[in-house]
Amino acid sequence: MSVTTFAPGGYRYIDGPFQYSGGVAAEPGFEVVRARFARPLPLAEGFRAIEAHIGEAGRPMTSFCACELRSPKPFTDQGFIDFNRVYVGTLQRWGLFRDERNPVARTNVCPAHDAPPEPSFYAFSYTAPTRSARGSFIIAGSGEATEGKGAYRERTIRPGETGLDAMRDKMRFVVGVMEGRLKALGFGWADAVSTQAYTVQDVGALAEKEVFAKGAAPGGLSWHFCRPPVAGLEYEMDVRGALRELLL
Repeated sequence: MSVTTFAPGGYRYIDGPFQYSGGVAAEPGFEVVRARFARPLPLAEGFRAIEAHIGEAGRPMTSFCACELRSPKPFTDQGFIDFNRVYVGTLQRWGLFRDERNPVARTNVCPAHDAPPEPSFYAFSYTAPTRSARGSFIIAGSGEATEGKGAYRERTIRPGETGLDAMRDKMRFVVGVMEGRLKALGFGWADAVSTQAYTVQDVGALAEKEVFAKGAAPGGLSWHFCRPPVAGLEYEMDVRGALRELLL
């Protein structure tokens, strides 16, 4: 994994596809602040609210470093590409997205219950100056598919399978991705403030060995009854280490 410093935002990021980075970490002198909306806001409304909040905080829009989305249902491969092109349009206007490079980390999942009628913002993160020496970060969400080109099904671990043995392989792969991203940014599991899992499959019997025994949830594991954003994926995780969290 390669890591690039995004000086205008005060953070570094793991290089990824055009739609998101693999994770971000605040540079020395900065911290990651996470803000969650009391209710999800539709994409356009959410962008406006984020712009207002970051402006009121006295930070440039380039400090926007991560977001969490909620979508009505999983996308097809092409539908996901089409959505992402609309999404990165605002990032380009904010001075974040350029030449197919995107520093902003992201999690986008689909609630099985009370899903929003359209893609919406659940939370977002940005950097702010700090005197704290403690590092802070957001690891982007990832499902059980290897990164690269081609159809998601061609890159998915045990596609179409949801039995206990298949879910074990999927979880093991995703935990490994999270660990690799943490390491790339200079962190480890001990630095995780919160660890999240997103699946509608019953993985309770696997959590002890595949998550807790590996030290992957020192602050506990939050299970969100959601599906990953692309049809055919069954398990996703992300990891957070923000120094401050707000409710808007």
